[in-house]
Amino acid sequence: MAQRILIVGSCAAGKSTLGAALATRLALPLVHLDQHYWRPGWIEPSTEDWRAQVAGLVAEPRWVMDGNYGGTLDIRLPRADRIVLLDQPRRLTLYRAVRRRVLRNRVDELYGSPERITWPFLKWIWDYPARGRRILLEAIAEYAPGTEFVRLRGPDEVTAWLAAQPESGEGLARKTAGTRRSSR
Repeated sequence: MAQRILIVGSCAAGKSTLGAALATRLALPLVHLDQHYWRPGWIEPSTEDWRAQVAGLVAEPRWVMDGNYGGTLDIRLPRADRIVLLDQPRRLTLYRAVRRRVLRNRVDELYGSPERITWPFLKWIWDYPARGRRILLEAIAEYAPGTEFVRLRGPDEVTAWLAAQPESGEGLARKTAGTRRSSR
């Protein structure tokens, strides 16, 4: 079973949602990179600080990590033993990004940095299939050519793939304990 799973894809593709579900199912620690990157008020860390922080995160023996951050792919890809690309339709990711902002319902809530929608952000989402995906696939070929690679091209594929993942004993125990609590 994979112990270090990296989930990548366009913004609002469902990386954090899948990451949370997969981490629970496999009983692996969850790392939402957005929570580590953004400082309150959308302040970015220095490149050196960010790379050092990511190096520390990937040094852990077990994790499910979600996020893009192309400037650290050279650190993250070689450590992953499975890479999952959420290659969702761009209209779906645009819709989800706007909905997430309107409903304020991020799975990986960014405290002190409320969700915002800007034209450059929407353009980045729209351009992801042509630019971001290409850069990611090139980085995988360079830094992790032999790593297990899963490409999920729609919500139904994501659901089916997640359901096919084996549940660890610990993940099953968490799920069962949660069911018991809710049935009282």
